[in-house]
Amino acid sequence: MSKASRRSSRTTRGASGRPTGSGSAQRGPAPISNRPAGTNPPSTSSSAGESGPPVVDAAALPTGPAPGPRPAGTRPAGPRPGSARPGSSSRPRRTLYQPSFFDRHRTAILGGGLVAVVAVLGAFFFLNATAAAYSCATETQPLPSGTPLPNGSPAPLGQPQPDMGNLHIAVGSSHQYSYCPPASGPHYNNPGVDGPIPAKFYGPDDGTKPQGWIHNLEHGAIVILYNCKMGACDAATQTALQAIPVGFPDSPVCGIKAGVLAPVVARFDDMPAEFAALVWDRVLYMNTLDVSEIKAFYATQGELYNPEPQCARPSPSPSVGPSTVPSPSPASSPSADALPSDAPAASPSPAASPAAS
Repeated sequence: MSKASRRSSRTTRGASGRPTGSGSAQRGPAPISNRPAGTNPPSTSSSAGESGPPVVDAAALPTGPAPGPRPAGTRPAGPRPGSARPGSSSRPRRTLYQPSFFDRHRTAILGGGLVAVVAVLGAFFFLNATAAAYSCATETQPLPSGTPLPNGSPAPLGQPQPDMGNLHIAVGSSHQYSYCPPASGPHYNNPGVDGPIPAKFYGPDDGTKPQGWIHNLEHGAIVILYNCKMGACDAATQTALQAIPVGFPDSPVCGIKAGVLAPVVARFDDMPAEFAALVWDRVLYMNTLDVSEIKAFYATQGELYNPEPQCARPSPSPSVGPSTVPSPSPASSPSADALPSDAPAASPSPAASPAAS
């Protein structure tokens, strides 16, 4: 074989073994066959030196729009691969918030609390309205009639009672007295209304309290009490009691007019007698109403021991017993100023207006 023949043969073999410029580097998409689905493409045969584009079955390609590029930071919808657990069912996820006991029963709790507050307030006002204005630890019992004084004078009317002080307490408050009927003790301070109270007769249902008329006693007044439990509320007795303030004498020491502080006639059932007359620290019991004895009691025992006198009390009268002064010597006769005076004891100062303390 000549050199030209061998060169031509090598050129022919190189051209048939590699693609031409219009081959794989420059060819476009493979043509799509329009044959019906399910049929096999026709077999093609090519010579050893030929190469062509492969035939693509259109039915085997996915339908729908071609997927475009996905934006950065997004992920496709649906569960991620591998996120579903085997055997898990699709149920709504339980929220973390759980309502508290108060949230679940708010209405019942608030309603119950409101009812409890109303009940407590109602009980408080009911107890205040029905509570006794005063109470007594002991009733002072009548003592036997006193013996005459050493100088032959009759025993003072009435009997003593231990002093319970004269403290002012809040108007409307209750108090327990150690002795009843109280001839002293804590009392209200609201002149003309709650204590001292106006001097007059008070009926069985007028609701007088010891906290009021004790203030009258503190200023030197006399208080006359009657006991309805022992029969002092019948019509005849009530008529006699109503007449006591009429023509009653003025106070024995300060001369305060009747009707200013005394007499006070009021109901009081916590005592062992039907009637009682009181001045400060002294009690006169009576089983029958004796107005003359009441006036004598006031004249001799009134305004002697009350802690707030309405005038200056007179000095005690000098004793009329035997003198202890030694008799003068004959050399010197007593002067006229040293002789006992026959003038009466100084009278008390004029009555002053009752203090409001």
